[in-house]
Amino acid sequence: MPDHGLCPRHPTVSVRIGQVLVGGSAPVVVQSMTNTDTTDAVRTAIQCAELAQAGSELVRITVNSREAAAAVPEIRERLERMGCNVPLIGDFHFNGHKLLAAEPACAEALAKYRINPGNVGRGRRRDEQFARMIEFACRYDKPVRIGVNWGSLDQELLARKLDENARLTQPQALNDVMHAALVDSALESAAKAEGYGLAHDHIILSCKLSEVQGLIRAYRTLAGRCDYPLHLGLTEAGMGSKGIVASAAGLAVLLQEGIGDTIRISLTPEPGAARSGEVVVAQEILQALGLRSFTPQVVACPGCGRTSSDYFQQLAGQIQGWLRARMPVWKEHYAGVESMSVAVMGCVVNGPGESRHANIGISLPGSGEVPVAPVYEDGEKTVTLKGDDIAAEFQNLVQAYVVRTYGKAGD
Repeated sequence: MPDHGLCPRHPTVSVRIGQVLVGGSAPVVVQSMTNTDTTDAVRTAIQCAELAQAGSELVRITVNSREAAAAVPEIRERLERMGCNVPLIGDFHFNGHKLLAAEPACAEALAKYRINPGNVGRGRRRDEQFARMIEFACRYDKPVRIGVNWGSLDQELLARKLDENARLTQPQALNDVMHAALVDSALESAAKAEGYGLAHDHIILSCKLSEVQGLIRAYRTLAGRCDYPLHLGLTEAGMGSKGIVASAAGLAVLLQEGIGDTIRISLTPEPGAARSGEVVVAQEILQALGLRSFTPQVVACPGCGRTSSDYFQQLAGQIQGWLRARMPVWKEHYAGVESMSVAVMGCVVNGPGESRHANIGISLPGSGEVPVAPVYEDGEKTVTLKGDDIAAEFQNLVQAYVVRTYGKAGD
């Protein structure tokens, strides 16, 4: 991995979730969550498989009723029949202690439990019900993410923190108290879980907020006070560009500082849009930072008065979609192809230069230029394309480059 100025990873213990390792020296893991009704085992299994196909290495599902819990083993079986072994995480709120007791097959089929300390119970019942869930995690040897959310913070803990703050000579601002309460809730709950018998290397923590600066502050504090693996993400990132930009802004700062072991981008999907969009954004954040490579990257210019048409934009989009679609096959046969760069440029100003810097690139003609498109491979011009089939010809050249450069003997 080239030096991108990243800080060393914050030291954390390793937690195994199925076949996936989180924390320690493992790469930052991408995860996502279904939005299907879990009681519909067929639709939920299909969406889990789609998310896994897109690159989600862990998939979380809602377990909010006896019927949903009863459907989990069937979802797991359907995934296995599809050849999909992605670990499933059960998202529990309010009644998890009852559901795990009533449906032991669910408790066994899940690879990890997610518990929100603010939604476990109130008063004495809170500790009892939290302890009961930890008991099941210990019995079935399952790791737990203790996930604290800004919108469902433990109100008793917050009240205690506010009372303590009020007695100070110089009280802190309300937001400061709430940020401290978030971190304390996660750490106090983790300590209780260990007290109930859960192993230290079976715990992951998160402190999610919906605003960027608070998220950064909370995780910096959390990272400074523990060595548990940390799950990053805005709790409600939002829709479209707002959600993408907010997630990238917050997570990039933390990841640049070496904080974070697994991420989820909680985007509100457009009506009818694929859920897998959040997986692509998570991958692109990690790839942009140089932390991981998932699919060949397309370098394309934004266009200006020198570009003669939108042809280069169409070609860039076509190539990018084609590269992502080819990855499930390529990654099985062509080791390292995910790090390949492809340039699709629109005129002579930066076109040849960017194409030479890429593994393979094409410089399309701009306004007033000769209607030909030189192709460069590893810095050298190899061919000049022209005519009506440039897109198909360039695609064939990329495929040949992949086979020649990343293929093994006999492939």
